[in-house]
Amino acid sequence: MATKYEQSMMDNLYWWGVPTLFRCPLKPLKSQDIALIGVPHSTGNGTTERDQHLGPRAVRNISSVQRRFHREFQIDPWSTLDIIDAGDVPFPKANDNEDCIKQITKFYDKIDKKKISPISIGGDHSITGGILQSLGNGQLTNGQPVSLLHLDAHTDVFTKVPHFLGAKKSAAHWGAYLVDQGNVDATSSIQIGLRGHPRTADWLEPSYEYGYNVVTMKEYKKRGSVDVIRQIKNLLAEKPIYITFDLDCLDPTVAPGVSNLEPGEDGFKIDEAIGLLRSVRGLNVIGGDVVCLMPTKDSPNQITAMRAAAVMFEMVSLVGENKINAKPKA
Repeated sequence: MATKYEQSMMDNLYWWGVPTLFRCPLKPLKSQDIALIGVPHSTGNGTTERDQHLGPRAVRNISSVQRRFHREFQIDPWSTLDIIDAGDVPFPKANDNEDCIKQITKFYDKIDKKKISPISIGGDHSITGGILQSLGNGQLTNGQPVSLLHLDAHTDVFTKVPHFLGAKKSAAHWGAYLVDQGNVDATSSIQIGLRGHPRTADWLEPSYEYGYNVVTMKEYKKRGSVDVIRQIKNLLAEKPIYITFDLDCLDPTVAPGVSNLEPGEDGFKIDEAIGLLRSVRGLNVIGGDVVCLMPTKDSPNQITAMRAAAVMFEMVSLVGENKINAKPKA
């Protein structure tokens, strides 16, 4: 029989045991605190590189090597809270983007009704649309639209064409149609790190027209993290916050295995991105997702998958600390 410390040592080996997200038990939804979900969907990204559906499997494979204890928050969410791996969203018509978005919404409706906070790994960025069609104005938000903390190299508010190579509720459109539907409040949402290679001079206009608060990568560098974090706190205070983290906001040297690399301008270092995430510590974070991991483009050491898992751990800790503090003291 292994001792507690021997078991901990074995659990931290990615090649040992049956892989689940962060070694959490694979269980059906009941009344847990947090559900970790895989969303293996990639037909919402109209590029030719569509291997994002392999993201959940890659993160399950390596997430056991991630931290168990949050040094900054001084919590161990895994032993303190009821956290499960809720499995993957099923996609019987995986090549039909519109059906897949419906399946995602249907899956998250069950999570929202039970008021379980979801932390998800994609999948391309179209999954956020399916998720927030459920959470926006739902139980977790007490009937309010969601306010976004959105880290990305791209706006995902594409309105010039009503589809992206045939996909209507695509990875490029979710930031627009969720506002149109009333699921997201753009005026209290913020997009940070935008540096995508623009196809036209008006590439940022749709975000401004919808009312999003925009901080490009160039502006972030000019203003500095302290000022941007101040803006985040002011915007999102008292709001139900959903974090969506596209891995392409990170510099390609930090996260090479993403679907839409933007090498022409430096992206975030991981410490910068984590600092922005921690700006909402103590606020009402209802859930989050990490998207656009491309395992087939990753380095042999799987560094991008590890970055994805590290970001997920931050999200778990942000949600988890609030839930721990809300529990009755013994």
